[in-house]
This record gives sequence, C-alpha cells and structure tokens, in this order.
Amino acid sequence: MATRSLPGFTSFSAYLHALSQTPHRLRKRMLATWSPSEELDRVRLRSCADMKRKLEWYDLVALGVGGMLGVGVFVTTGEVALKVSGPAVFVSYIVAGVAAFLSSLCYCEFSVEIPVAGGAFSYLRLTFGEFVGYFGGANILMEYVLSNAAVARSFTEYLCCGVFGEKSANLWRIEVEGMTEGYNMLDFPAVALVVLLTLCLCHSTKESSLLNLVMTVFHVIFFGFVIVAGFRNGSPKNLINPDGLTPFGIRGVLDGAAIVYFSYIGYDSVSTMAEEIKNPSKSLPIGIAGSVLIVSALYCLMGLALCMMSPYNEISDTASYSAAFQKIVGWKWAGNVVGAGASLGIVASLLVAMLGQARYLCVIGRTRLVPYWFAKVNPSTGTPLNATIFLGICTASIALFTELGIVIEMISIGTLLVFYLVANALIYHRYVNTSSNRPLPTVLFLLLLSMLSIGFSLTWKFKEKWWFLALFGGASIIVTAVFHYLVPCQRKSSKWVVPLMPWPAAASVFLNVFLMTTLRKKSFQRFGICSCVIILFYILYGVHSTYSAEELEREVGNENHFLPIQQIKMEI
Repeated sequence: MATRSLPGFTSFSAYLHALSQTPHRLRKRMLATWSPSEELDRVRLRSCADMKRKLEWYDLVALGVGGMLGVGVFVTTGEVALKVSGPAVFVSYIVAGVAAFLSSLCYCEFSVEIPVAGGAFSYLRLTFGEFVGYFGGANILMEYVLSNAAVARSFTEYLCCGVFGEKSANLWRIEVEGMTEGYNMLDFPAVALVVLLTLCLCHSTKESSLLNLVMTVFHVIFFGFVIVAGFRNGSPKNLINPDGLTPFGIRGVLDGAAIVYFSYIGYDSVSTMAEEIKNPSKSLPIGIAGSVLIVSALYCLMGLALCMMSPYNEISDTASYSAAFQKIVGWKWAGNVVGAGASLGIVASLLVAMLGQARYLCVIGRTRLVPYWFAKVNPSTGTPLNATIFLGICTASIALFTELGIVIEMISIGTLLVFYLVANALIYHRYVNTSSNRPLPTVLFLLLLSMLSIGFSLTWKFKEKWWFLALFGGASIIVTAVFHYLVPCQRKSSKWVVPLMPWPAAASVFLNVFLMTTLRKKSFQRFGICSCVIILFYILYGVHSTYSAEELEREVGNENHFLPIQQIKMEI
C-alpha cells in the first residue's frame, strides 16, 4: 500500500482549514469513548510491537513501594513538621494514606478490567470520553515530570549534605548571575542521575524492575534501622514539647496531609505496567493496594521517629533525618548512613516514576492526542523508547534550573484532581449501562456529591460555623446512602472489584476535594496556567489529529487494526 498522510495535515493551508472546523471536530471527538475490548486490541496494536510480559506480583509490590518510599519522608516530612503540622505530621500521613488507599482501590478495579499501560488516561477516556481522558492524562504526566525533577534535586541535597557532610547542596550547584532567583542554581548531579536512569529504562523493563527490587529491599531494611534508632534515641516528650502534639491545630494536620500527599505519587505507576504483567487480575490488586498499605505504615513510623528525635521547632527543613542524627551524641555516623540510604531510596522512587511516565505518554501517543512518534515500542527491548527519552530530557531540564520549593507547590493539586476523576469514573462505570439504565441519576449524584464536598471543604478553609460542616458532611452521607439504595449496580464482574460500592469511591471523591482546597492560592494559579496550555494544545493539535486518524481508519475500512506507522505519515 502506498504511503498515505493523515487527512488535514498534508500542508499548512490544510491545517488552517482543519482549524476552521474546530467546533465541529470538538463536538464529535470530545465525548468519543472506546470499549475495553477496543482499548485492549485495536488501540494497543498501534504501537507496532507489544510490551513484554515479564513481571510478577512481587515485582509490582516492589515497584509500588520503591516508587513511593523516599519521596515523602526525605523531601517533605521535615518541612511539614516544622511549618505546618508539628509533631502530628504522622497523623497527616495517616489522613493522606487513607485517601491514597481509597483511590488505589478505584485504580485496582479499572486496571484489572482494562489491563493497558494508559493508567488513569485510559480509564477516564473509556468512561467520560476523549477530552476528560486527555486532560487527566496530561495532568498526571505533568505531575510525574515535576515530581521527578523535585526528587532529582533532593538527591543532590542528601548526597551533598547527608553523605559528604557539606553545609549546603548549593556548593554542588552552579549559580548563574542574571537569572531569576529560584531558577539560577544549576544542578548537574540531578541531571546526571536522570540521564543515567533514562538509559537504564531504555534497555529493559525487567532488568530495571530487578534493580528496583534490590534497592527497595535494602531501602526497607534501612527504614527499619531509622525507625528503631529513632525510637531508641528519641523521647516521647518531644512529641508534646514545646507546644503540644498539634501546635498548628487540626487545621495544620489536614493542611499537612494535602502537602504530604505528594509522597503517594508512585502507586498509580504500577497500573501503567499492566501490559507487562503475567497475571494482571491477580497481581494488580496486590501490587497497587498492597504497596499503599506498606508505605503508609512506614511513612507514619518514620514521621513519628523524626519528631521523637527532635522537637518540631528544631527540625531542619532540608535533609531533616541526617540533621536529627547529627545532633544525637554518639550517633553522628548515622547521619551519613541516613544520607546514603535516603539517596538510594530517592534513586529507586525516581526509577519507578520515570518508568510509569513513559507508559502514560506511549498510550496517549497511540490515541494520536500527541504525535504518534511517542507511541512506538522498540521491538528488541519491548520498551517505549521515544517516550522514555523525551520525558527524560524534560525532567532533566526542569531539575537543572528549578528550585525544589517551586516544584513541590505545583505537584499535589494535579494528582488530587486525577484521583478525584478516577473515583467519579468508577462510580459511573459501575452504575451506568446505557442500554438499560439512564446515566442521569448517576450524573446527578456525582455532581451533588462534588458540590457538597466543595461546600464542606470551603467551610473548613474559611473557618465558618461548625454547623455548616455538619450540614454538608451529613448531606454527603445521606445522598450516597439514597443513591446506593435507589440505583442498582449495572456491571457485575468475575474479576476483582471494589467492595461496598459506592461508599469507597464516594469517600475518595470527598477526600480528594477536601485535600485540594487546603492547597495554597499560588498552587491553583500555576495549575490554572498549565491547564490552559493543556487545553490549548488539545484544541490546536489533539482534536484534529484524532479526528483525522479516525477518518483515515474509516476510509480504508479496517475496523480492527490500525495502519502500521510505516503506512501513515503525519506532517504539520
């Protein structure tokens, strides 16, 4: 067959003509959905080669634990304990852990039914249509890149201060005069780490998983050492001195939960490995939910150990664990051990996160919402090579210039939004069957639940009267109970499903909305700017690319298999 170009992209004038049809194409594509079977077969084949199924359930647990451990404890705990939650930072981890566990249950059911590498992007696209899927996928991808850049820069801090005993990580960075403050300290060690891991991930998923498994085992042992040593050398008095367990009040504990939620970015990357697992229906629930429970327990114990070793107002906001051991007589050597262990954990979490982000981009590329070049899977390695390299470059670029504090402020809101959307999608997916059950009752329930959650959260944020909290909270419970009683569940499955629906998903919706509203105004401003860019890209490129791809597929009359990349050339 002769090489063909996608309609509407053959020339600049043709592209301008396509732009003139934007309203029509938006109406046709924004709510376009796929069935799970189409996603598993027709769309997956667009990568021209399959990812290799080599992973077992223990690989997934190690990937989930490795992806989360290190990030929260070693990047955010000290700062949150010092400025936001006080000694009750471990309670903040409990709240965040509950929210993450509820969200992980939603991911589990979707990943078992739709075992593809797209994660939240695929789940949302199949349920709410192309635009919502794209918006959620683009946001989680942005979160990955930003969080990975933050983790890479924190690696420099722990390596410099914790292992080599330097006073400041800036001694290993290069200051550039004339650049804006916050973007003027070039971090080449962080860039080197990202480049090294990118090369590793390009080689093989299984070998990368084995490397992560080894590092994670050592890291869990190291966590045990820190917890035992912290409890042995710490004092319960430090939990209540000088200002009590909650010096910033319950509000500080919950505000801290929203910030440390950043620590749980990583478990969702396990769902993106679905195409590389030997037994998805068994392994995915164990890998996703199991890793969240393990990490939540370790985070709480680590936060408690830190606050027992040092009064909250004396905790260092950078390399906090190393600094705490440095102050204990006879345990100065442990500070260097903590620095080395933290560095190892940061490498493991970065490895897993970079593994997941490439799979997201690969699947988004399959749908043509981004250039198809990103969808290619290398036949020899079975890895999304192009997506891995591109995102490695993006991560390294941000890590090179941007200070840690600036990056962290932007992270949690996008993650919470995506987890909120996935919880909504699960309820809709379970309770709506267009042939026998109208979607209106479910849609009204989701809208009402979201509004009540927002009302409760804003009442809390602006410190309104307590009975408003009782009103909104009680109404959320009543609305969920009425929906549970009146609307029958439409989908039954022999595979793993979330028990007690719709309560876990509804609680996830409520908690994610609540945690989002506790974030700072600046986070929403930056998120708004990024969202505008994401939407603009969809309007200018994504909708036209997918529309043209579907038209071409219909034109050649092939409903089951998409044309190989060699037969399609896209030019703008």
